Amino acid sequence: MILNEWKDFNTDAESYSQDFFEQQIGDKFEAMCLEEGHDIPNYIWTKHYTVVIKPNTCVIKDVSFVKVPRHPSIV
Repeated sequence: MILNEWKDFNTDAESYSQDFFEQQIGDKFEAMCLEEGHDIPNYIWTKHYTVVIKPNTCVIKDVSFVKVPRHPSIV
């Protein structure tokens, strides 16, 4: 489901609030895609990027962010 309001999520390493995420990415939140039954979103849209959330699982549950420009001609 697509959420237009931020929903906090956690990994074993970090807790992600909207303010913390925006500081990490350097852009303003617009929406997130969260599948039913999952605690971590698949995608987060900001003003200038689509952020792909990639799970990193070895021993602990963690994620990394991949920023994809939404409008490549202006970046």
